[in-house]
Amino acid sequence: MLHKKAFYTQKKNRKVIKVVKEHYLRDDVWCAAEGCSQCKHAATVLSASPQAYELLDQKPHYIVPDTNIFMNQIDLIEHPAFKDVIVLQTVLQEVNHLSQPIYARLRLLISDPDRRFYVFNNEHHRETYINRLKDESPNDRNDRAIRVAIKWYSEHLERNAKPDRLAVMMSDDADNRAKAKEAGIAAFSVREYVAAAMVSRPELMDIVADNSLTMDIDSKFTYKEHLLPSQVAAGIKAGAFHQGTLNISMHNYLEGTIMGLVDGTERQIYIIGRAHLNRAVQSDVVAVQMLPKNEWRGSPSVAVVEEEEEEEEDVVEDTKKDEVGVHNARDASGETAMEIVSVNSLNSLQPTGKVVGIVRRNWRPYCGYIDKLSIKAAASSQNVFFYAMDRRIPKIKIRTRQAHTLKDQRIVVAIDSWPNTSRHPIGHFVKALGAAGDKETETEVLLLEHDVPYQEFAPQVLKELPPEGDKWMVQPKHFEGRIDLRELNICSIDPPGCTDIDDALHIRSLPNGNYEIGVHIADVTHFVKPNMTMDNEAAHRGTTVYLVDKRIDMLPSLLGTNLCSLRSNVDRLAFSCLWEITEDAEIVNVDFKKSVIRSKHSFTYEEAQNRIDDIRQQDDVTNGIRILNSLAKLLRQRRLDRGALTLASPEVRFNLENDSQDPVDVEMKELQETNALVEEFMLLANISVAEKIFSKFPDSSMLRRHAIPPDSNFEALEKAVSPLGITLKHDTSKALSDSLDAAILPHDPFFNRLLRIMTTRCMMQAVYFCSGTVPFQDFRHYGLATDIYTHFTSPIRRYSDVVVHRLLAACINPDERYGSELTDKLKMKELCDVLNHRHRMAQQAARSSVELYTNLFFKNKLEQTEGHVVRVLKNGFIVLVPKFVPTIYL
Repeated sequence: MLHKKAFYTQKKNRKVIKVVKEHYLRDDVWCAAEGCSQCKHAATVLSASPQAYELLDQKPHYIVPDTNIFMNQIDLIEHPAFKDVIVLQTVLQEVNHLSQPIYARLRLLISDPDRRFYVFNNEHHRETYINRLKDESPNDRNDRAIRVAIKWYSEHLERNAKPDRLAVMMSDDADNRAKAKEAGIAAFSVREYVAAAMVSRPELMDIVADNSLTMDIDSKFTYKEHLLPSQVAAGIKAGAFHQGTLNISMHNYLEGTIMGLVDGTERQIYIIGRAHLNRAVQSDVVAVQMLPKNEWRGSPSVAVVEEEEEEEEDVVEDTKKDEVGVHNARDASGETAMEIVSVNSLNSLQPTGKVVGIVRRNWRPYCGYIDKLSIKAAASSQNVFFYAMDRRIPKIKIRTRQAHTLKDQRIVVAIDSWPNTSRHPIGHFVKALGAAGDKETETEVLLLEHDVPYQEFAPQVLKELPPEGDKWMVQPKHFEGRIDLRELNICSIDPPGCTDIDDALHIRSLPNGNYEIGVHIADVTHFVKPNMTMDNEAAHRGTTVYLVDKRIDMLPSLLGTNLCSLRSNVDRLAFSCLWEITEDAEIVNVDFKKSVIRSKHSFTYEEAQNRIDDIRQQDDVTNGIRILNSLAKLLRQRRLDRGALTLASPEVRFNLENDSQDPVDVEMKELQETNALVEEFMLLANISVAEKIFSKFPDSSMLRRHAIPPDSNFEALEKAVSPLGITLKHDTSKALSDSLDAAILPHDPFFNRLLRIMTTRCMMQAVYFCSGTVPFQDFRHYGLATDIYTHFTSPIRRYSDVVVHRLLAACINPDERYGSELTDKLKMKELCDVLNHRHRMAQQAARSSVELYTNLFFKNKLEQTEGHVVRVLKNGFIVLVPKFVPTIYL
């Protein structure tokens, strides 16, 4: 049945036009319920025996939530107790429009066959589609559409399904429930429904998001009301307010900053103290009003001391004097620790402001623990405080029946609201993760905290792997469009234990005295095609995450560690970058080819270095590595002469006990010449590919840039080194490189390395970007001193490289077919934003894993070692311990 929808719209030229859209209504949209005698399902989704609770006289039923239930109670809906859920098309579309993160979580539930979430296309069903009535708002029309669909479901099941079952509305909208009941529909609020389910699932009530503010509110304390969104927007447009993403200090959760233009210069604007932060939380996008200059602060800690005094009173009040304790700060174990209350002590005044409005909340689920001192000795349901592992998050008040059970657990909590009459945000318990201090629990915490997707690959992904499994081999058909390089002396050089080998190299002499050098990269795109479920999953994961004891793969292991991995002595598909290079390392030309290779040897860095150093080794592979090494040194020196930075980052390697995987020793990673050898040719390949794809796709290439760090990033470091007679010039990377080379203290051999470590922390984050969204002059990579750069060399572990492989394939093969995924710069920009987030989170997760294992290593152990004071605070100092990497706050 064809139905036409018409509406009017006004064009930019103010001309009003009528738009007519065809809307098809069908009779073959099935209910998907097992046991239905009418619907002709290809496969049923909903069980014939769903849950049954007392509120429905034990009658089995399917749950049909409205939009607000998914928006406000997604943590509850994700609980395993919720199965056999009907997701109406109307609701799904509204969720998609309102929140992409929640929509993604809902889609994940729908894709899980064990949860039995069924999308019913009520907007295309002839009996459930409704027109919008005159003077009816879109929201009221959608509420009515939900009621019509549920009523149809119940009547349809009553007529056609055995055993009997109902469709039940779940809604916290009292008016919507009342209208549903008038229409003969069973309808319940979340609390009504969960109360009935608590007989078998007592933990469910803790997970219900509490937007009714039934908790105890501190009537003596009041924040200023936030401005209305319209007032905020007008103030930002007029320049009265600064808009920015709030970044809370790691040393003090009552001190935050945003970036903004102050007197024509991009600077940090400080927001100091509880009142001025005004309920803003880390990562919220806020509107900030500047304070008069006579209220700017040069030493934020003064305000924080005042807040700490209030905090002590607050703890006494919030615990109702059952148990009294002073919470200055918290460490990972839940014990009290000293709060460090200033980032630095600058003599000059810093721009200071206050939050006047919230542009966008960026709350997320937080991992942490319950404050034991807030637990009452004898109470079933009580208010307790939750401390997040992320020290930037304020403590959260939650209500729970499980306080005594959860007191030694790591748990997840979500914020529901923060009324201006509550000193602290109000949230709800989501789930327990496990015992505090347990290695597996703490690892899950760091994965959740850094938003790392770590679930097993879904069956839909695994179905797309080659059916031959690990028996897959390169066949004659695979040589079409490829060059055969199997006879070359190709080898790979990687860290010990590496199984996901992305890259390999070769060198051979040419008749004219030059060399041919090849960088061969695993051809992941042969197996992972655009729009495959596997491709979507890889894009979602973004990168492989390397922890101390495990790896969270971007691709299924059959590909990552086997079929794509450039193992030695097996034929593999590759994408090859081939240069003709003179003996002085001057590039004559470059070419790109799909290829078939057969690596002769898989070296570790140390093994390759030993081959170079052992003059008795004179085989072709070893001599080739020696020539590659000499050319790499020339390339490296040329980069350094252009201003490439040589910074430092302390890296350690843990030796783990075989069975328990507990750390038994820790040592600094040693870098060999072969590390630099591989690095130089990977950099060269990335630059060459960047130039090539940009020539073909000037508006939609995925590139990588590294911005010049602002002067403010170096203020603290410059102040620290100036008494030593050291000046850091950083207007160009060359100037900074020369400054670092000259910064030598004869009596302290570690000083230069320490300075390079601290300089690394002054750098901006390198980011992926779409070439059509940034001016060419901003393409430059500051750290590498190159005008254009991308990532091509690690497609097994980085999705950015998969995209670049597709772009390069389209460049070299005129017959290569590609879609809008390579030409739509808006989509490319959105993908870059996702990959930047995943890349940043993966780095932070890796560092957190090192910190976790460092803590485990020191458990019940003392060790004397060397440390370096890197910053003196108002009431403490920060020490860098190179052997163990983490910064220690004292």
